[in-house]
Amino acid sequence: MNVLRLAPRCALLLALLGGAGAAPALQLTDDRGVTVTLAQAPQRIVSLLPSLTETVCELSQCQRLVGVDRYSNFPDSVQKLAQVGGGLDPNIEAIVALKPDVVLMATSSRAGERLQALGIRVVALEPRSHADVQRVMLKLGQLLEVRDAARIWRAIDAGVSAAAQSLPASVRGTRVYFEVNQGPYAAGESSFIGETLTRLGVKNIVPAKLGPFPKLNPEYIVRANPDLIMIGQRSADGLQTRPGWQGIRALREQRVCIFLTEEANVLVRPGPRMAEGARLMAKCLMDKAPALAATRASGVALPLSREEGAVRALGRPGGTDVLPKAGGGKP
Repeated sequence: MNVLRLAPRCALLLALLGGAGAAPALQLTDDRGVTVTLAQAPQRIVSLLPSLTETVCELSQCQRLVGVDRYSNFPDSVQKLAQVGGGLDPNIEAIVALKPDVVLMATSSRAGERLQALGIRVVALEPRSHADVQRVMLKLGQLLEVRDAARIWRAIDAGVSAAAQSLPASVRGTRVYFEVNQGPYAAGESSFIGETLTRLGVKNIVPAKLGPFPKLNPEYIVRANPDLIMIGQRSADGLQTRPGWQGIRALREQRVCIFLTEEANVLVRPGPRMAEGARLMAKCLMDKAPALAATRASGVALPLSREEGAVRALGRPGGTDVLPKAGGGKP
């Protein structure tokens, strides 16, 4: 009888001891400040941001992706995955049908609360600066339980430094306008693109205080009179016909780098290909930048008192890697 009475207690004790040895839950705090808890590293992932898609693959975990947004197109293997619409307004039903363990998205996506209400875990990560890129890579390494995720950032950092070292002193100080999309939306000094330009030794005409990706009044660019313009192919149509732009030095002297669509995708995505982006910018500077002495002699500074009035809206439009075209779309 005593043995029979002890049996349930022994079973309970064994269960408790077994539980004590179980692996702890995986916890991660995302860019919303929300702590996401998973029983284990996710095996089925939907990514709604191209830079996050590329980072997952750079961590050698592409096989965990089951769906992506329509703009995630690198590496080539992700083009075979189910597409679930745009990053800002994805197809919720299509995501649910994929039964993901977690959905990766930008903090500005409107889908997060709806997905969470349906019981789907969401991790929102949105890199804007070099420090953000490094942090997001480490976060994804933690989420996917990949050791040494920092190696990706080390490779990026080394690649950007190499691109900077490849440039002659004559291009230093070139005043650059980088247009990320029609609007016009510019890459400011505080953006990851602006930080790369700074490391290349050139001067961004859009100061950090205007935000990472401000929407500018076109007159601002005319008055700033950049020495060189960097712009994607989709935004370059009609550049010469913009009011007042015929007088901009960069256009007068044909110092404009127009990046093909795939090159533009590399440049505007804060992810593993940032070193490649730095090399594209460096090549542009080598090909198009004027001599430093000429730049200093004819550069026109924008009066500080008028900077704020020249900006229509601050912040990052749409909150996505591939920034929206006029009308809210994305390349």
